[in-house]
Amino acid sequence: MQDILDKRDRAELFRLRLAEAMGEARQTQSGLARAVAVDRSTISQLLKAQDARLPNAQVVAECARVLGVSADWLLGLTDRPERAADIMASALTFTEAPRALIDEQIFAWHQEAAGYKIRHVPAFLPDMLKTRPMLEWEYTPHLGRTAAQAIGASEDRLNWMRRAGSDYEIALPLYELYSLADGTGYYFDLPRDTRRAQLVHLLELHDQLYPSLRLHAFDARKLFSAPVTIFGPLLAVIYLGRNYLAFRDRERVQAITAHFDGLVREAEMSSRDIPEFLRMLVNSVDEDRPASTSVQPLSARADH
Repeated sequence: MQDILDKRDRAELFRLRLAEAMGEARQTQSGLARAVAVDRSTISQLLKAQDARLPNAQVVAECARVLGVSADWLLGLTDRPERAADIMASALTFTEAPRALIDEQIFAWHQEAAGYKIRHVPAFLPDMLKTRPMLEWEYTPHLGRTAAQAIGASEDRLNWMRRAGSDYEIALPLYELYSLADGTGYYFDLPRDTRRAQLVHLLELHDQLYPSLRLHAFDARKLFSAPVTIFGPLLAVIYLGRNYLAFRDRERVQAITAHFDGLVREAEMSSRDIPEFLRMLVNSVDEDRPASTSVQPLSARADH
C-alpha cells in the first residue's frame, strides 16, 4: 500500500514540476508534444490534477531535455532543477590568477567566507604574513612604480581580512621555511636582513594572533600538496599558476578539506611547535649557518 501511495505522490510531484517547467520555458502543451514526439493528449494527461501518472523513462528524459531541466528534478529525486552538466559548470570554475599583489578574486572569496575558517597551503609564504620589504622585493620587478601603491592597498585589505572574524590555519612545507632562512631556492637573492626580519615577523604574528592564526609545517618528502585554499564549507580553490580551479560542490570541498586536515595531522610541527622552530631559524641566520642542515624539526630531535 505504501508503494502505491509513494507512486501517486511522485506522479503528482512530476505533474506539478512539469507544469512549472513549462511555465518557465513558456512552452505550450502542443509545442511540448511536438518536441517530445508524442500526442498532445499524452501531455494533457500528464498535467491532469486527477489520476496523475508517471510516463515512461523516454518521455521523462525528452521532457527534461526540451524544458532545460533534469529528469531527476522532474521525478522528485533532487530539489535542483539544473541538469547535471549545468550543475558541474557552476560548481567548477576556471579563473585567471594574475601575478599581482592585489588579487580582486581572492579578496572577493575572502569577503564571501568572512567568519568561516580559512585553510591554506600557499605556493610560497602567504602575502598576509609578509613584511613590506619582502613584498617590495617580490613584486617591484614586475609591478615597477606601481608596487608601492599596490602594497599600501594590499596592507589595508590584509588588515580587513584579519578583522573579518575568520580563523586562519596555514600548512607550510618545511623546505619553504628552510629556504627562507638560508636564502636558497625562491629566496636566493633575498637580502639576509630581509630574511631575518621576515622570520621575526612570522614569529611575532603567530604570537599575537594565535589561536586565530595557526601555522603548521609538513615534510613534503612524506606528503605533497598543491597550493590550495579552502574557504569554510563554501569553496575550495587550487592554484595552478596562471589560473585558479575553484570548486563549490560539497563533495569536492569536503574531499579537499580532508586532504588539508591530513597535512595538519601528519605535520612535522604543529602550531605549538612553530614559535621555537622560528626562533631557531632566526638564530641560524644570525650565526650565518645553514638552517636546512643544522635546525631539525622538533619531532626529529625527539626521536634521537
